Amino acid sequence: MTRTDGKGSVAIIGAGPGGLAAAMLLAASGLKVRVYEAAPTIGGRTSRIRSGDFSFDRGPTFFMMPYVLEELFAACNRRLASEVELTRLDPMYRLLLGRKGDSPRTLDATQDIPEMSRRLAALNPRDGAAFPRFIAHNRYKLRHSESILRNPMRSPLDLFRPALLADTLKVAPVLNPHLSVHQLLSRYFEDPQVRLAVSFQSKYLGMSPYECPSLFTILPFIEYEYGIWHPTGGCHALMLAMARVAQELGAEIITDAPVTGLDFQGQTCRAVRVGGSGPLANTAHHHEHVVLNADATWAMKHLIPAENRARASRDYADATLDAKKYSCSTYMLYLGIDGEVDLPHHTIYISADYKRNLEDITTNGALTDDASVYVCNPSRTDPTLAPKGKSALYVLAPVPNTKANIDWAAAAPLMRNRVLDQIERQMGLNLRGRIESEVPTTPADWQAANINFGATFNLAHNLGQMLHRRPQNKLAGFDNLYLVGGGTHPGSGLPTIFLSAQISSRMLCQHAGVAYAGAKPEVHRIAQTRAMPV
Repeated sequence: MTRTDGKGSVAIIGAGPGGLAAAMLLAASGLKVRVYEAAPTIGGRTSRIRSGDFSFDRGPTFFMMPYVLEELFAACNRRLASEVELTRLDPMYRLLLGRKGDSPRTLDATQDIPEMSRRLAALNPRDGAAFPRFIAHNRYKLRHSESILRNPMRSPLDLFRPALLADTLKVAPVLNPHLSVHQLLSRYFEDPQVRLAVSFQSKYLGMSPYECPSLFTILPFIEYEYGIWHPTGGCHALMLAMARVAQELGAEIITDAPVTGLDFQGQTCRAVRVGGSGPLANTAHHHEHVVLNADATWAMKHLIPAENRARASRDYADATLDAKKYSCSTYMLYLGIDGEVDLPHHTIYISADYKRNLEDITTNGALTDDASVYVCNPSRTDPTLAPKGKSALYVLAPVPNTKANIDWAAAAPLMRNRVLDQIERQMGLNLRGRIESEVPTTPADWQAANINFGATFNLAHNLGQMLHRRPQNKLAGFDNLYLVGGGTHPGSGLPTIFLSAQISSRMLCQHAGVAYAGAKPEVHRIAQTRAMPV
């Protein structure tokens, strides 16, 4: 039986950050919104893991570009500061730069640019002097590329629309699309480890700086310009605040409601089918508009019938979607630890042979002996995540996605030991005797959670999969299907996922003939800076 949920109603499939942001914006615009979430709780990759008395963020552990969040809440007549408590971190993170046969170099990253220049100068005097120039160059680059990040990209011609033309012409000479992040940084910095300190951020996209397009040198700039922020209660607390605001505006959020398919009339989606065992099990629901916040290529393969995809584009065939380039995956340990841990909020160990480490992940499909490891110790800042005197540690090691021929049932114990050994060897912490609770997650687990190939950072951000070449915000070839999340433009990461929700919600409102509650896609104007020579 198909139930009609009202003229102009919107179905949002997935209560991840993109789906919740879209629910806020569309409900604030006066549309009837229902969110279908397969899991018992909201958040998607930004959900919460509980183990005993410990709580962990499942995925993202910090936030950048807080003004994007401020815009989102302002569109709903709310103040971010009244809904979520955010703490700016200083140091932003500690880098442990691996060295063969020696202890790693330690570098604490700070937003204080003169002080950061001095810290880099201790590694290489010339590189310390080059750092302010690097910051100025990327300030200019972000200033004139942000309008591109805020607008739909349906074809190359969109770059030359009147609203974007001026920025396109200004940013084009400094984009260097033929260069990788590593190659561009080599024009600024001599010391390989200094280059690593401002290029490891390509891992936020699940990519190697040796492959990642040089546009993404804006990532370290964004950290230094806007800071690294921790929401009290973890990033999942931000999801709870977003859900609360969406519901206050009239949106309905239903958990335990896995959508199993979409029904079409022509290329118009007419209904969403719900399975599972929740209150909506085995029902279908009519909506005028549908927003997909599930993993993009997984959703296209499993929710949209093959015949509709074939009519829309040959690029939507299963084999074509699977042949795309995907990000790496992650091996995770969520550890409840007896006692406090003497680490800052974020600590990142970078392998002594980082290039080989990355080649093993992205090309060889192998597990490296000297793995890079990230440890988040939020209990240092936030007492809500662990009992007093104890610590909730989030441990991440980048690993190949499931396209690699790795049997994770056999590899998981090996990887666990390697990660704990690295923490002991590189960070000076023997955790084995202090573990009170432990939740591991492998790429196979991510894949089982409906993430294509367990690629936790979604589709890769190579030039062939950016802008109009990424699955589009209004899915091309369909009348009323929209995408939000890391698999569409502008890409992965919480701030850009929220920007995708702004783009798709604005397009949907235009299609529905209602006024969009959010601001027009005006660029957040960064301080004027002339283009700096590289």
